[in-house]
Amino acid sequence: MRAVVAEQFRKPMELMDVPVPEIGADDILVRPSACGICRTDWHVWNGDWVWGGLKLPLPITLGHEIGGVVDRVGANVKRLKPGMRVCVPFNFGDGDCPYCRKGLSNLCDNPAWGFTTPGSGGFAQLAKVPNADFNCIELPANVTEKDAAALGCRYMTSFRAVRTRSEVQGGETVVVVGAGGVGRSAVEIASALGALVVAIDTKDSALEAAKAVGANHAINSSGLTPEEVRESLDTLIGSRGADVAIDAMGGQNSTLTALHTLAKGGRLCVAGLTTQDDKGAITLPVDLMVFREWSLVGTLGNPHADYPELLRLVDSGKLQPGRLITEEVALADVQGVFDRLPTFETEGFVVVTDFN
Repeated sequence: MRAVVAEQFRKPMELMDVPVPEIGADDILVRPSACGICRTDWHVWNGDWVWGGLKLPLPITLGHEIGGVVDRVGANVKRLKPGMRVCVPFNFGDGDCPYCRKGLSNLCDNPAWGFTTPGSGGFAQLAKVPNADFNCIELPANVTEKDAAALGCRYMTSFRAVRTRSEVQGGETVVVVGAGGVGRSAVEIASALGALVVAIDTKDSALEAAKAVGANHAINSSGLTPEEVRESLDTLIGSRGADVAIDAMGGQNSTLTALHTLAKGGRLCVAGLTTQDDKGAITLPVDLMVFREWSLVGTLGNPHADYPELLRLVDSGKLQPGRLITEEVALADVQGVFDRLPTFETEGFVVVTDFN
């Protein structure tokens, strides 16, 4: 089969012929119809997040936002059949640890990731899903494989950030810092839940895209301090501040910017990870957090148990992850898209749909 292979960190990946992944009795092979090119793929190829314990085995095929069709199944697989249309969440669980048993598979004690598991990468004509009855999710009738690719990481991460971790309610004010894939997803979801949404980014094109999916207001934060961003927010919505802030970027500046937008008692949810600049550690104004009773939570992916609600909302048309797709490419184009990611030259979701 054909697959895009990363053999070294930060060295160009190549499209080549590789063996079809072998599957065990509990596994399946999926034939991707669509696979998103996520910034997370670029980060691990760049060697990021080793400070958090993430180790990338090389060589490997990346790609972890997969929508496709079941091609073959192992002998023990009961729920899935060849020909079923499925979504493959990037965060695989063992299904048996205490977290998986209570519906928090995203926090599995024995996790595997779609972008670190050999044979499971979606930049290929076939991808292996381990422990498939637990880790693969059938798609409803009105959810396409391209929808599934759009929601396989960034969108479902935003869904958990907005719906569960931040507990956004209708009528609340939500600030989203960073209007890339995660940010635009958060904007659409918060807007669908009835929130007033303010998008913050340094690119006017990203802010216009955020408004197209539901942002009520937009602030260009280029050259502004977190305190100056707060002043701009006060001009737009009044001086009370936001009930919820979603940091969709990660890192010192974006986290502080999000924090300073909050009203007293406000909730900050961090959905983005840091880069080589911060290496996992930032400085927070703890005294202000005490004086203003700000709370801060992190969010990681989306547990499998929460997919039914997410897919019902997509199936009904209330959420539309597919409309965030701005570009469709072929396997041969993956490295070219990676080359554009460091300078934020991509817009929205870029998705592989040609696997020839």
